[in-house]
Formats: sequence, C-alpha cells, structure tokens
Amino acid sequence: MAKILYGSETAKALDEKTAELCTGLKAQGIEPCLAIVRVGEKEADLAYERGVLKRAEKTGIRTKVLVLPEDCPESSLLSEIDKLNKDRKVHGILLFRPLPKHLNEAKIMNSILPEKDADGVTDASAVGVYTGREIGFPPCTPDAVMKILEHSGYETKGRRAVIVGRSLVVGKPLAMMLLKKDATVTVCHTKTINLASVTKEADIVIAAAGHPKTICAEHVRSGQILIDVGINTDSEGKLTGDISFEEVEPIVEAITPVPRGVGAVTVSVLLSHVAQAAEKEIGK
Repeated sequence: MAKILYGSETAKALDEKTAELCTGLKAQGIEPCLAIVRVGEKEADLAYERGVLKRAEKTGIRTKVLVLPEDCPESSLLSEIDKLNKDRKVHGILLFRPLPKHLNEAKIMNSILPEKDADGVTDASAVGVYTGREIGFPPCTPDAVMKILEHSGYETKGRRAVIVGRSLVVGKPLAMMLLKKDATVTVCHTKTINLASVTKEADIVIAAAGHPKTICAEHVRSGQILIDVGINTDSEGKLTGDISFEEVEPIVEAITPVPRGVGAVTVSVLLSHVAQAAEKEIGK
C-alpha cells in the first residue's frame, strides 16, 4: 500500500510559512497584497476566486478584485493592469484565463510586470525558470509539485525523474526546476515509444500529459514516487488524474491523489509568491 501524499498537508505547512512572513512584513509597514483581475463571470473563475480570497484572509494577505465586463475593449484591460503595475501597494497580480477570444491573451499576460507575476504566466517569468535567474515566479502548478516533494521528504538530488508531459505550463518548467535541484530528468509525452520502459527506470514519475490513465500498472515498479498533475473527467463525470490510481497504488511507494493532491497546493503557492514579492520591497 502506497503512502498517499495529500496536498492539504503541504498546503498547510506552506500557508503557515506565508502567514509568518506576512506578520513580519506588516511589522515593517508592508502589507502583502494580491490583485485579482477577472474578465466576465465564468463560474470556474468565481469558484477559484472564492478559494483564493478565503486562503488569503487566513494567511494575512490583502486582496483586491478588479472585474471587467466580458466584452471590455483590450485597451481598458491593459490600462487597468498598468495601474496595478504602478501601484506600490500591490505586490502580486492574478489574471484569470482563458480570456475572451477578442482579447490578445499573450499581449495582456506579458503586460504584467514580472516582479508582480504571482501566477508565473509571463515570458519574463519563463526566462527566470529556464536561466535560474530571479526573474518573476515559476508557474504555480510545477512549483506545487516541488513543494510536495520537499515537504514529503523526498530527495531529488541525484534521483531519476521522468515527466510525462511537455507543456509550457507544467512539463517544461518542471523539468528546469528539477534540474536546478540536481535531479536527472527525462521528459516524455504521449508519442513516446515504449513509455513504460522509460517510466519504470525512474525514481520519481510526474504525470502531466492531460490524458486519463496515461500511467498504469505496466508503467511502474515498487519504490517509486508518483505525482499526478492531471485533471480529467471520466465517463461518469468523476474527476480523475493521468494515473490509474487503483492500479498503481498497491505497487508504488507514494502517490498523490486526484482530487486532493497537487491542485490543493496551487493556491498556497500563489500566495507564497505574493508574500515573497512583498518581501523584496524591503530596502527599495
């Protein structure tokens, strides 16, 4: 039976660190603040927003929500982001995506200053991840994977890590983050020939392909740590990951569930980025 790596345990520890940092910053006259920018009233955005606001209150991060109509002109959205960039009391910006089709999403994302890019969506933040320089922040999901491994006590130095998935949001930045922690990294994908032969050689397997049951019993062996980043819906409407949990759980050493795994940590990572951004204000 594998150890189940529930995200709530990592999230709690990370929230405690963020709250402690916020307390120290407030004593120095700095109140960490996250600005949430939302276009329209999509239920998925609203649900995530509620979660962020609730968690931010607990950690001591101030929030402000800016809502624009779904048909807003691009110039209006860019103008509002520019105001947030110039506001010294705002330390992090979260822009809900995808944006309506009439808006140039890449242009708008990259209008956010990298030092306020709490969600790690800008090209400048990507440069920071790939070069190891302190520019912006990494995307929240791969950062959540790293935090789970760290909190759970699983060493990455010298270990073989296989990532199944090559997206710009998870797979590619995660590879760079693992390399920075001295892991030996292989990136695979759904077109990889004989995937099982590669994943079985790994100490750590991260599934982020976006396809259910990408990783099954044939892909794993005993002693492995499995991290499931996937979020899919099966034929019964049930949330499922990229790993066939029921098949592999009796075999491997540890595994994250879906739900209640990586996704439970992403908000905590976002807020930790805001607190870190505020900390950098000291001495400016």
